[in-house]
Amino acid sequence: FFTRPGTMDNLTSSPANLSTKYVENLQAIEGVESAVPVIRYIFQGGAGFGFEQIEGVDWEPFARMNGLRIIEGRASIPRSPEAQQADEMVEVVIDETKASNSNIGVGGVLKLFGDIPHRVVGIYAPESGARVKMSLSDMQYRVEAAGKCTYILVKAKNGVDEKTLAERINAEPGTKGNKIQFTRDVFTSFDKSIPYLGLFLKVLVGLAAIVSALVVMLAMYTTITERTREIGILKAMGASRGFIIGVIEKEAILISVLGLVLGFAVALIAGAVIHRVYGLVFEYGWGWAIASALIGLLGGVIGALYPAVRAANLDAVSALSYE
Repeated sequence: FFTRPGTMDNLTSSPANLSTKYVENLQAIEGVESAVPVIRYIFQGGAGFGFEQIEGVDWEPFARMNGLRIIEGRASIPRSPEAQQADEMVEVVIDETKASNSNIGVGGVLKLFGDIPHRVVGIYAPESGARVKMSLSDMQYRVEAAGKCTYILVKAKNGVDEKTLAERINAEPGTKGNKIQFTRDVFTSFDKSIPYLGLFLKVLVGLAAIVSALVVMLAMYTTITERTREIGILKAMGASRGFIIGVIEKEAILISVLGLVLGFAVALIAGAVIHRVYGLVFEYGWGWAIASALIGLLGGVIGALYPAVRAANLDAVSALSYE
């Protein structure tokens, strides 16, 4: 990505402030196979959840660079200046997921930029970037940024080291002073654009641990209170304090394991539903899965410890006479 400094640092704002004249300068640099300007426009999702994106691109070079193909219909055709002035309907192409989620096919109408209708003329695959794409010139007209773009995608020739190419771009008088970001680093840097996200996640994990321990403690305390007479019978039959504590802790662990299984099942189902409705893709990492399992199990063991010790210390006579 070749951009102006700070352009792609905010997920909710992507200004078109980069001149498309940089395309010629980039293509003249040794090692550059192609350079494609893109405008990225971000808006709140129509379902009221998350954000959606529209990209303004010249379809042929963009599709060639990213290995895209039209599987139904055709590519969008830029409007002429006269058609733009007459405000004729803009043509867009969408990916398979967008077509499925919105239940829109070729020839359908998609409302964008508030409530402006756009004609769907093609469906493409595979997914790449924004799910909706229109011509670059139409996007420039829509956002009033003639001759501008948000970023330029730069593809290196086969055998050219990307770091070496980035250094060449930074050294050229016609391109230096801008920001170069490798595509592999884009998504890993998103979390850095959200202030205190790491701290928020740590606090969230800590609260989850505390709440899980409290819930188990409350459940076990209530259970033990209801079974005071049974505990009295065990003590009268010679059950040791360790035996009673062990029985209660085993029950708490079983409850925690069942909770983990149910929690993972709900998470997987919720992820599938959200992906189907909103198009967001969930990734489940083993690290977080193990951490959540440990939090659940430790919360259960620690939460049941106080009720278990209290039950073990009950007087057998008092417990047997409990009503």
